[in-house]
Amino acid sequence: MEGRLHSIETMGLLDGPGIRTVFFLQGCPLRCAYCHNPDSQSMFSKTRITPEEIVNIAKRYKSYYKRTGGGVTFSGGEPLMQGEFLLETIKKLKEAGINTAIDTSGYGDVRYYKEILQNVDIVLLDIKHFDNKGYKRVTGKSMGGFYEFLSYIEDFHGILWLRHVMVPSITDNKESIKNLFDNVKHIVEKIDRFEILPYHKMGLEKYENLNIEYTLKGIPEMDIEKAKEFQGILDKMVEKEKENVHKKRKII
Repeated sequence: MEGRLHSIETMGLLDGPGIRTVFFLQGCPLRCAYCHNPDSQSMFSKTRITPEEIVNIAKRYKSYYKRTGGGVTFSGGEPLMQGEFLLETIKKLKEAGINTAIDTSGYGDVRYYKEILQNVDIVLLDIKHFDNKGYKRVTGKSMGGFYEFLSYIEDFHGILWLRHVMVPSITDNKESIKNLFDNVKHIVEKIDRFEILPYHKMGLEKYENLNIEYTLKGIPEMDIEKAKEFQGILDKMVEKEKENVHKKRKII
């Protein structure tokens, strides 16, 4: 079995806990306006890799994982697009005692969701927008696929991080934050972290090199301090809802 590989990042610090080796897999059904890897969207890749090769690469960094609580993260593209390969690789990493995470938008090969979630340790789930209209504007797709994956998360027993790229004039307001949270508050007890990631233009040069229109070109990068303020608001929402759930359980 072979997977289609976009690239590898060793010593990654932003894709899950600890130091991680990040395997960016090729292919994504979404066309996010702020995607920083537009060259990973198609399924075409000159580079192929086997589960065994990934395990061998990961083993080189096992001492770093052990020292920092790190491991391997699959990103993309969209790793769930290569569901069968992803599942097989996660299983082999698990056998080797290596922590695994997937960074996903929740769009992929639904046939493998259940088993992937039974074996992976961490899910980093990206929430692009809070309603169908906005979601389609940002990604080119409806929210249907996201909600389908979210239904499988209800049976997930690992670590769940939710993420949202906050874009000025699109979701940088309190109402948007509330609506984002309302989409997932029914699984609030499963949420270990809900991160706001400030929108940036680091991938802009790739669009120019690929001759692809960058639709957010006129929008400024998200102010870091403003994003921190919204992060505080979101943290309080999560904490309050968890308290409400606990109170209801005590009453019952």
